[in-house]
Amino acid sequence: MNKTPTWMGDGGDDTPLGFGIVDWIRVIWRGLIVGGLTFGCLLIALLVRLVERPLYGADRPWTPAITLFVCRNALWLLGLKFQATGSPMATPGAVVANHSSWLDIFALNATKRVYFVAKSEVASWPGIGWLARATGTVFIRRDAREAASQKAVFEERLGLGHKLLFFPEGTSTDGRRVLPFKPTLFAAFYAAELRDKVWVQPVTVTYTAPAGGDDKFYGWWGDMSFGKHLLKTLGAPHQGGVHVIWHNPLKVSDFSDRKVLAQVAEAAVRDGHPQGQIRD
Repeated sequence: MNKTPTWMGDGGDDTPLGFGIVDWIRVIWRGLIVGGLTFGCLLIALLVRLVERPLYGADRPWTPAITLFVCRNALWLLGLKFQATGSPMATPGAVVANHSSWLDIFALNATKRVYFVAKSEVASWPGIGWLARATGTVFIRRDAREAASQKAVFEERLGLGHKLLFFPEGTSTDGRRVLPFKPTLFAAFYAAELRDKVWVQPVTVTYTAPAGGDDKFYGWWGDMSFGKHLLKTLGAPHQGGVHVIWHNPLKVSDFSDRKVLAQVAEAAVRDGHPQGQIRD
């Protein structure tokens, strides 16, 4: 089995929250409105899917619009300034991006209908797992023995015109760097049925910390607690911003193999990241 190790960096943020009454009020208020929006619309999406699935199967012509609405408005309700540069491609294919935080899900879904590719364990996570399943996430095991079945799933979803999004770093970071891209999942695009038809679009996601805050404020990595990070984000008196840069898409057939394609995609993502040259 091929597993990508979790990036540990400096071990994460162990700083106590140090919240006062006003901070907890802010957490509760933001949590209620963002949670109400997210899970309220999740219920609507599940009801719509009851009709959508019998008619369209794996295709999802209606429910992604609900996801896009939720993500755009969740960022706004959090107070996180959202900026997008460039244009999502109209051609069939996949999107690859650097990975810094659970907030990436909202930022990347706020511009274009995409379907995440996630490790199989995510399906069992409380809350996040439910959302992932409801929004059409493709779950995979990072096991070389399952490469053939993964290719089949990719071919089916790409054939429906879905934009599959995955994080080739295989782990999240503190947001200050871009890790080397793993070429494994790029192999699916070299199937005979796909090679000449699909494109891969690199995307850079960067965060700006709240004024005076640590530049790793939004990073969620290593063994950091999701609950604590969520509370820290909800409780921030002022928020920073997130910038999503859509780079020029790469036609798969223009590259000799998956390793070259992964390297070129990684270079594009690094070029868009202000600290992308930091390496481990």
